[in-house]
Amino acid sequence: MKTDLQLQQDVLTELKWEPSINAAHIGVEAKDGVVTLSGHVNSFTEKWNAERAAKRVAGVKVLAIDIEVNIPGSEKQSDTDIATAIRNALKFSTYIYPESLKVEVDNGLVTLTGEVEWNYLKEAAEDTVRFVKGVKSVINLISIKSTLSAKNVKADIEAALKRRAQIEAQNIQVVVNGDEVTLKGNIHSWPERRLATSAVWSVPGVRKVVDRMNITY
Repeated sequence: MKTDLQLQQDVLTELKWEPSINAAHIGVEAKDGVVTLSGHVNSFTEKWNAERAAKRVAGVKVLAIDIEVNIPGSEKQSDTDIATAIRNALKFSTYIYPESLKVEVDNGLVTLTGEVEWNYLKEAAEDTVRFVKGVKSVINLISIKSTLSAKNVKADIEAALKRRAQIEAQNIQVVVNGDEVTLKGNIHSWPERRLATSAVWSVPGVRKVVDRMNITY
């Protein structure tokens, strides 16, 4: 079990190790496995990379992000320019149909709404928007069409968990309620949590995943 100081230093080191981040502008606090990132960065992508870097560190149970995105004056864009750039980016995306989505931009804050058939399309839309110049934050409210009908959906999810060797599937309980799936149990890392939730999202028609898993070290 790491001390708060050890965890803080490990996260700081990981941030410095990540070339896409200016770690000098990010502060780290740690207490009982809860890590808070603060400070400022020049882009939403840098903020996102900082979050990913912190999650790679063993011992991080809960992550709070209090980082501000301060876009340099020479790179600032109007909301109209940002919206146009997003539409163009979505238009040339391989998987996404822009006409099924609605984009709203307010002072660099982007809200995505609409409906898609798969969760990976929802994530792909957010990934596309994240890299658009001038974006400060993204709220992804895209919904997923409900198509769950198979009675053995629980068995399908449990089988998917077992196929992923990095997950101790026997420690995870799957509860299916309509188009909502809840995961319970103990896991050992953020990557393991990501593998488990992505296995559930791979089932067509799942509209909500409730993550009640605990990270234990």
